[in-house]
Amino acid sequence: MTGKISTAEFIRFHSARPDFHRPLLQIPRSAEQRIRQKLESLYGNEHVEEIYRELSRLMKVYYAYKTPLMLEWEKQFRPEDRFTERDVILITYGDLVRRVGESPLVTLRKLTSRYLKGVFNTIHLLPFFPYSSDRGFAVIDFEQVDPQLGTWDDILDMKRDFKLMFDGVFNHVSAESRWFQEFLNQNPEYVDFFSVFDTRSEISPDHLKLIVRPRTSDVLSTFQTLNGPKLVWTTFSPDQIDLNFKNPRVLLKIVDILLTYVRRGADIIRLDAVTYLWEELGTSCVHLEQSHAIIRLFRDVLDVVAPHVALITETNVPHEENVRYFSNGYDEAQMVYNFALPPLVLHAFHTGDASRLTQWAASLKFVSPQATYFNFLDSHDGIGVMAVKNILSSEEIDALALRVVENGGFISYKDNGDGTVSPYELNVTWWNALNNDRDGEPVEQKVRRYLASRAIALVMMGVPGVYLHGLLGSRNDVDAVLEEQQTRSINRRNLNMDGLIRLLRDASTTTHQVATGLVALIRHRVQEAAFHPNAEQRILSVSPGTFTVVRTAAHGQEQIVAITNVTSKPQRWGVRVAEGGLIAWRWRDLLTGKSYQAQQGQLELMVEPYQVMWLKGRRERKKTKEKR
Repeated sequence: MTGKISTAEFIRFHSARPDFHRPLLQIPRSAEQRIRQKLESLYGNEHVEEIYRELSRLMKVYYAYKTPLMLEWEKQFRPEDRFTERDVILITYGDLVRRVGESPLVTLRKLTSRYLKGVFNTIHLLPFFPYSSDRGFAVIDFEQVDPQLGTWDDILDMKRDFKLMFDGVFNHVSAESRWFQEFLNQNPEYVDFFSVFDTRSEISPDHLKLIVRPRTSDVLSTFQTLNGPKLVWTTFSPDQIDLNFKNPRVLLKIVDILLTYVRRGADIIRLDAVTYLWEELGTSCVHLEQSHAIIRLFRDVLDVVAPHVALITETNVPHEENVRYFSNGYDEAQMVYNFALPPLVLHAFHTGDASRLTQWAASLKFVSPQATYFNFLDSHDGIGVMAVKNILSSEEIDALALRVVENGGFISYKDNGDGTVSPYELNVTWWNALNNDRDGEPVEQKVRRYLASRAIALVMMGVPGVYLHGLLGSRNDVDAVLEEQQTRSINRRNLNMDGLIRLLRDASTTTHQVATGLVALIRHRVQEAAFHPNAEQRILSVSPGTFTVVRTAAHGQEQIVAITNVTSKPQRWGVRVAEGGLIAWRWRDLLTGKSYQAQQGQLELMVEPYQVMWLKGRRERKKTKEKR
């Protein structure tokens, strides 16, 4: 958190009830104009006044929940200070770690507060709401905590030690949700909450071919309603019913929920599947300008009433489309998932050649002082490959997929709209994406490879995130895939708390070796100003076998040269100080303590197999003659 307020004090930022005795929120005229313009672009001028009146009411009610402490803190808040080098996000389900006789959220709080405080400063709690499928992403009730996990108070308790990131699963709701059940009952209030067709002939085959989706299932699902069968738009599955944002009442409901999450402790809100928010026949139904307008509207609302809360968009799409969700860096998402990073890192380690990774990383641009990338390698879903569609060839993507299958993983496919399918996601743990447990390679080598790959996400410009199973080096859970008939289950195994602690304490286990190694890397990272998310980044193309990032602190006096050997063989690394933009001649490896010095303008090193080197240098002061 920024300012002088401790994280623990943030739990006192909202009252249990709104206080309408204090002055009400005064929405700045400039913000009102921006909001009205977006509402007009979405719904036409005729309805703007009515929609804006209700939207401003929601904002004023939320504002009345804010305590004087929060109002005072916000006066000091600077959006450009939102993220720092200390930001590292732990991604986890609320029940990924369990203990008999204890609610999972309490168990998670104990684990993270005892072992991970000071390593991670933010916890991304994957959907913790009542749900019917897709491990939380078919939400039955947006405003309740699944009682099998715990309570809102349990979540608020985590804010004593961590910032929190919630999921805004706003593209769809569960078929078991009250909203959809009221639609089936043909309640007039809800009949337009979803995109509905009476017959398939209402969508022409040509329009169907245009629709881009991450699934091979039918986009229309049939449901029996009070007034007969209806076809309903379902981008992901028949249990996940797309909301119809063409209905302004849907938008207003979602804004209300968005502000509820802020009041309940969210510092970052992940907009899940936001690519598909708006459906328009005759288009691809992805990345539509209306979807971008809705995200910008969310940003406008939060900038007025909760400026400390950031939006992050989850868009597993080609990289050039993905970064569009930054807009100009000031008016849309503050963070975007760097979806191209995982498959490119995987490609580098599979081939022993970091050239593609280097070339892509060199193309990344500074966004703005208020926005940056979210760098991750694995997640609760898998390793998406859509982002590298125009970076790697189809043959190279197929090679990644083949290696994953050889290592015990699975492939999810998407419908291309022309009767063909292509890989969409690699379903595998990050350990098995890199390692084959049956090939006889020494475990020590596998651990070194694993940690080297993870180090890359820690040094790149942006905020790093680590999935809990990635922190532990978990293996594929094939039994869960077979039992649940869901390939994503391969990386979602629930863990016993006491058994996990035993593994973490046993130095002979890969769980211990991976976790302690990764924690050590993070502890070094969060101490260095050169790893600030927006610190200058320069990518050096030194050799195919190494990946090199040069990060320079904003004050310009410190620099870190981060070198990763992506091969199983030693690599000779060398660069001329001037040509590499290096600011020093003498360097010290933060990870080993060893010192190195450039000779005759050249810094040369030998990088051992899968070695990670973080060389820190300080700008040397020019010597001046002493006054006599």
